[in-house]
Amino acid sequence: MELEGRIFVLGCGNPLFGDDGFGPATIEHLKTHYGSSLGGRVVALDMGTAVRDFLFDVLLSPSRPRGIIIVDCVRDEGRTPGEVFEIDLEEISPEKVSDFSLHQFPTTNLLMELRSYTDVEIKVFVVQARCIPQEVSPGLTPEVEGAIFKMCEKILKQCEVWL
Repeated sequence: MELEGRIFVLGCGNPLFGDDGFGPATIEHLKTHYGSSLGGRVVALDMGTAVRDFLFDVLLSPSRPRGIIIVDCVRDEGRTPGEVFEIDLEEISPEKVSDFSLHQFPTTNLLMELRSYTDVEIKVFVVQARCIPQEVSPGLTPEVEGAIFKMCEKILKQCEVWL
């Protein structure tokens, strides 16, 4: 897949674990309802739990995208379930930098390297989760499902800025 000049929107998470499936659900909604608006330069991908592989490939590639938007869910004390917000890479707690848990935010060291050593712009857009169960329990909570539209609008506005 050609990377040069494109914007990649990467939905992260596992739909088998409640609100952890927000990233993939957002990508599905983007493709279904905004596919024609995305155009050829914006590529929306459901990365599931394999975003590290993609980021590693981008880091090693001689051609680079214009920007990457990561879409995921978090549990951040003091936030309301379904709240959509942006996280700066420095705001991600240090213990998550090399976290390989399927229920945690993707490894951030690759994102930091991309930002530090390339001209790729990176945005991390998240939703506050209500429930990420320890056992298989598919389906988003109503608050998080209701945030999909707002997240799609946030993504499209960022793509407009970059394009």
